[in-house]
Amino acid sequence: MVIPFDPHELDPEEYGETQTTLSTDHESAIEQVREVCLDAGFGIPVEFSPSELLNEKVDADRDPYYVLGACNPAVADRALDATDGRIGGLFPCNMVIWEEAPGEQVVYHISIMKTARLLGLPVDDEEMDAIIADTGEMVDAVFDELAE
Repeated sequence: MVIPFDPHELDPEEYGETQTTLSTDHESAIEQVREVCLDAGFGIPVEFSPSELLNEKVDADRDPYYVLGACNPAVADRALDATDGRIGGLFPCNMVIWEEAPGEQVVYHISIMKTARLLGLPVDDEEMDAIIADTGEMVDAVFDELAE
């Protein structure tokens, strides 16, 4: 498979890569990120621990790794319309928390809205630009709060 662009040449801003590090234990980081997401206007309809699943199913011996599937229903509804429903393949907007070291948790996010733009999913570019701006503000609020 040939990708029509060199992913290594992309600026992380183009796909909305954001991360920060929290100095706390893993469970506290999950709770903190969940609360900050809720305060910023995201709900958390999905959450799971890939590390627990993999450690149980294939004896992977993975360090703690957790996914909070964040969603703002009003924005998700707009994004479905702006992409003829195809953005659903990227839902939800994930906030990932992994333990880098004991007492050091990385919080990581990639914008599914910007990723949808890169993949050519939007059928309404003007609305997608507005959605990217709106979700960008929400994600910025999350990471600004976590950085304090």
